Amino acid sequence: MKVTIVGCSGSYPGPDSPASCYLLESDGFRMLLDLGSGSLGALQRHIGLYDVDAICLSHLHADHCLDICGYHVARTYGPEAPYPTVPVYAPADAPARLAAAYGMPEEPGLETAFEFVPLTAGSYEIGPFTLTAGLVNHPVEAYGFRVTNGARSVAYSGDTGESGELVRLAAGVDLLLCEASFVEGPDLPPDLHLTGRQAAQHAAKAGVGRLVLTHLVPWNDQVTVLDEASGGGYDGPFELARSGAVYDLA
Repeated sequence: MKVTIVGCSGSYPGPDSPASCYLLESDGFRMLLDLGSGSLGALQRHIGLYDVDAICLSHLHADHCLDICGYHVARTYGPEAPYPTVPVYAPADAPARLAAAYGMPEEPGLETAFEFVPLTAGSYEIGPFTLTAGLVNHPVEAYGFRVTNGARSVAYSGDTGESGELVRLAAGVDLLLCEASFVEGPDLPPDLHLTGRQAAQHAAKAGVGRLVLTHLVPWNDQVTVLDEASGGGYDGPFELARSGAVYDLA
């Protein structure tokens, strides 16, 4: 399994990265975890525009899903359109919400380009991958993911506050992509985001092989995020996410 960080900026695109998007590849199959603001452009540095086989949306905040609208244009009006529909695993209200964001009626909505599959807690066979989704702690319906392919595995927090479900999803994975949106401070709101320290604590409890801190909000000092992670009790390798970084889990 190969994992490419297409976008890792939190809340909105930053100067060095689009918002959340992660490309997972195995056996010629290409699956995206999230397709957030600005990520469609950067994605084309790694694969062809029409080479996506499946998309999984952790939740429906714009920084995790909004480039579905632009991708609908590409797949509906591109030079060899119509292209085959792409399955999109997402919360049940995704078709209506994303059609509204695009500015079109719910019917026919975006379903000329996408086949929406309502996402619930549970496991899905998607190409060569087994994806397990679990509800995490965020103000909207939001999922963390565990993706396995043979003996290799990766977990993705999506957006979450402290979450026992994330620890369960990430247990023993080779790679944990964990959000670290907050820096330590007084009165941080619960059930919203994690600090670097909290991300490392989740990684330690789950016994992951490597931790990558992601969903990095541009106004934060990222050196501080990394320093705070060092106090979370995780003794494996950890680092900040970077757009374009590739992890080969061979």
